[in-house]
Parts: sequence; structure tokens; C-alpha cells
Amino acid sequence: MNDQPNSSTPASPSPAGPDPGRHSTLRAARDTLRLTTRSQRGVRRRNESAWLLPNDGTRFDQQLIRDMRHFDDSDEVDLVIVGCGAGGSVLAQRMARHGWTVVVLEAGPFWNPDADWVSDEAGSRHLYWTEPRVISGADPVPMGSNNSGRGVGGSMVHYAGYTPRFHPSDFTTLTQDGVGADWPIDYQDLKPSYERLEQELPVAGQYWPWGDPHAYPYAPHPVGGNGEIFLRGAAALGVEARVGPVAIMNGRFGNRPHCVYRGFCLQGCKVNAKASPLITHVPDALAHGVEIRADTMATRVETDRQGRLATGVRYMRGGRESFQRARNVAVAGYSIETPRLLLNSANPRFPEGLCNDHDLVGRYLMVQGAPQTAGRFTEEIRAYKAPPPEVSTEAFYETDPGKPYRRGFSIQTVSPLPITWAEHVAAQGHWGRDLRRYMDDYIHWATLGALCELLPQPGNRVTLAGEHDRYGLPVADFSYTQCDNDRRLVKAATGVMEDLLHAAGASEVMTIDRYAHLVGGCRMAHDPQHGVVDADLRTFAIPNLLITDGSVMPTQGSANPALTIMALVDRAAARLAGGARGGLRAPETATDAPGARA
Repeated sequence: MNDQPNSSTPASPSPAGPDPGRHSTLRAARDTLRLTTRSQRGVRRRNESAWLLPNDGTRFDQQLIRDMRHFDDSDEVDLVIVGCGAGGSVLAQRMARHGWTVVVLEAGPFWNPDADWVSDEAGSRHLYWTEPRVISGADPVPMGSNNSGRGVGGSMVHYAGYTPRFHPSDFTTLTQDGVGADWPIDYQDLKPSYERLEQELPVAGQYWPWGDPHAYPYAPHPVGGNGEIFLRGAAALGVEARVGPVAIMNGRFGNRPHCVYRGFCLQGCKVNAKASPLITHVPDALAHGVEIRADTMATRVETDRQGRLATGVRYMRGGRESFQRARNVAVAGYSIETPRLLLNSANPRFPEGLCNDHDLVGRYLMVQGAPQTAGRFTEEIRAYKAPPPEVSTEAFYETDPGKPYRRGFSIQTVSPLPITWAEHVAAQGHWGRDLRRYMDDYIHWATLGALCELLPQPGNRVTLAGEHDRYGLPVADFSYTQCDNDRRLVKAATGVMEDLLHAAGASEVMTIDRYAHLVGGCRMAHDPQHGVVDADLRTFAIPNLLITDGSVMPTQGSANPALTIMALVDRAAARLAGGARGGLRAPETATDAPGARA
């Protein structure tokens, strides 16, 4: 079910159901104290990244890169991974710890935070994926800073750091709410992985009362001006709100320092306080023998002649085509580039694209509706002086039977820097002298952002366009159209944000419609008729080919996806390591040579 009947019922600022904040304060205090006082030795035993970072004022130990292990293309490594973002980095680090030989192919550079990252919006655009893509559909989705990244660390290098878990209900939306799809796993399958990743990033925040109530390993950050506005409005309307959760240091962790509230989280954290795979998993991966080949564009996943098993990945580097042999392949290029790579890897067994025998590769791609509403206040807010997603609420996350839409939304503070703020204002039609007046007034505005769970639909998909990139490969065409349920949900979220800001004392509000995040495109399912991968992230069609990124998610919740992507891969890596490595590939024969084509 992708739609709901028409209705003009207005949004209400009151969440449905009992207030989840009425949990035991004793339990919240006990669980928080238990986690915040826990020794870091357990984390260090399984992931030493935070202790492998320099302690001399620099941000990354370049010796780790100089000493990095190197494999020949002719070496049949245990695993080659395409992409070094949230999914690829966790998989590489986990499998290297299990003794696997691993090569990671990353299209972007190996970032040096000291030399490559700057405290400047315009100067940070190189962090985004800006290769050509075609967008289409009735509601086309702009590509860029809020939904794609490049380089070692992926888009988490420039994400805001917000790291909530999914709710138990997210895994059964079709059964429970009649929309979306049911996952082949449930929340309890991911809970241990959530807990491990929250400790490794680590995550700071108040005790979380929604979904599966839980504490965080670090205390919440002090509240800045934007957060104070949110808390004031929420208190006036009786909406429960919390500080956090963010994967941003509130205290020391290994050689990583406390956040200094510099306001440039979206430009790459220059102090290593904000978690990204570059500092949370890559150092330990390198120390355990992983090779990361940066500036390397994967062009094709190869199989044996019969198309039964993956044999490695073709790639371009320095203008030269090469082929890395591997016993297993994992694609972690995210929701646009992963389907594109599979579609560009068509062969005689899969003429419409690798693993696309049921026409599911590229389908059900989702974005979150992410409107932002700003309010003007007499006092100075200076919203940038705190982590951007500082205060949030999930009081509207679940389906409310009294509303004309299914599923829900979350709300968090966002803190646009001046260029983004100018884009926000200009989108309202303010230009010239009027635009300058709003820019002069920048420090008086507080901004909230919603994450709305837009529903998976088969027509929202990636296909191959007629246009080609600099490697001669067809680029992705991403077609997207909202359904009526999506539009009602975005309207409701906007109404709640406006009510919150007015309740806090705003004299003027303005809203800009936008999207955030990308998931889906190679969804997981119980069977190959409904998905591309199984519960362990193995493709149904090719048993030694995995997909380990957000494209496997059947639904997206109202939560930022980074933590769930990492948790899915943490679980899959443990199950992959528990199998017989040598049993995943049949003995090589002369007619089954790696990379051979029919």
C-alpha cells in the first residue's frame, strides 16, 4: 500500500499515544551511568582506530598509509570492496580482524584532514560526489552535499553526526501499517550491532525514550541557542524532546579530543571530534593489512563464464584499466552508484544487469523528505555554535491512526551556515537588498529540520542514462516521484515545526522544501522475487557477491541512516566470518578463469 485517501485534516502539534518520556528516571540514570563509566578496553580490543590516530595535533597518521599493505591485481584476495564509506569501511575493518585479505577500491581521494579540509562552505565542495547524473520524475531529487560523498570516509565525512537507531516498528511497516515492506530481520537482530557501533563512534546523548529505550556511552553536549529555542517551543506544546544523539565527542576517546563547537561539522571535522569512517574504522583496517586504493573507479563486477560466481572487479586508475581478482566481492557504493555498477556489469546470464533477473536492481530507491523551517527571534541565536543536530524529538515517528497518512517524522535542530542560509532565503524569493537584509539578520534565526519517512515505490529507481561519464560508462538516471502519503507527511511535519517556533516566540517563520539521504535500490528480502540480497546481505543470484551499503534497506524510517548501515554490515561481517571462507568458491578451472567473458 503506497497511498492514503485524500484528506484536509490539519497537522496537530500533539503526538499520538502515551508520552514515551514517562520512563523510569531511575532506570535512565542507572543505564546512563553504567555506559558512561564503562572501560574503553573492550572497544580497543576490537577496534583500535581511536588510539592509532596521532596525539601531536595532526589528524591522521600518514605513516599508516605509507606502510599500507599492497596486493597485485593477480593476487586472488579474499575480498574486494567497492567503496570506503559507512558500509565498506566497517566491512573491511571487521574482515581484516578475522584474518581476511582485503582490497578496497575508492573512487575519491584518501583525505588528509590537515591539508584537505577547510572551515569554509565554498571551499568544501570537493567533499561531495559531483560526477554527472541525470535526475527525472515528477519530483526530481537534486544530487550533492546532503545525499552523496566521495573519498575515503564517504558521505559521513560531511554528515552532521546525527546517529539515531531505527525503531522496532521500522522492520514491519507492511504488516503493522499496511505500507512499505517488511525486513527479513527484526530490530533484535541489529540491537547488539547498534550497541557496538555506538561505543566505537562513540555516540553522545540523553537517555533515549523512543523505539527501544536506551542510554548512550557519552553524556549529551551543552545546549546552544538553536537547541534552547527547540526546547522552549517543545515545552510550551507538551512535546517531549531530547539532547542528542550525535556521534561527536563529549570528552576524550583514545587520541580523539572533545568537540570545540566550531560549527563546521558539515565541512569535515578538523579536530577529529565527529565520527567518520576515516577515523573510526579505517586506521584499524590499515593496521590489520587492508589495502585502500584511492582515486580508483570501479567499472564492472566480473563473474565466471557461467555467471555463477563473482571473480573480481575491473577498475580505472590513472587512466589505466586493471582487474583485481578476489574470492568474494562486496559493493558498497551507496544507492546511486551501487545499482549503476550492477547495471553496467551485464553479461550473458544477466543481460539486464548483474543480479537483475527479477528487475529489482535500482528499484524502490528512497529519499527522506527534509523540509527546514526557520524562525526569527529578537535575541541572538547564533545557531552555528553547537553540533547542528543538537536537540531532537521522535514523538511523531510512529503511525498515528487519527492522521490521514501512515508512518511519521522526526524533528531536529539544524544550523545552516551563511551560504546555505542564503540559499534558504533566496528559495523564498528574496533577492537583492531584501536578501542582504536577511543575511545581516542571520544570527537571529533558529532553524529546525524534519526527516519524513517517504514510502518505497517501484517506479522510484535508478536506470542507465544515454549520457556517459569520463570513463565512457553510462551514468545513472534517478527518477523520483512522491505519492500522496509522502506529500501529506511533509505538510504535517512542516506544520509542527512552524508551531514549535511560534510557541518559542518566533515573529516570522519560513520553510524550504528539500530532500536528504538516499537508501534502497538493492533491497533485502526473504526471497529473490522481492529483493536483491538476503538477510546476510548476500545477493540471491551470486552467493559470493554482497551488497553492504544503504541500498539494501527496504524502508528508511524517520532516522538518519548512517548508524543502521554500519550495524547491518557489522552483523553481516560476523556471519560472513563464521562461514567457511574456502567454501564460497568452487575450485578454479581453465574454463572458469577469473574475469573471463563468454
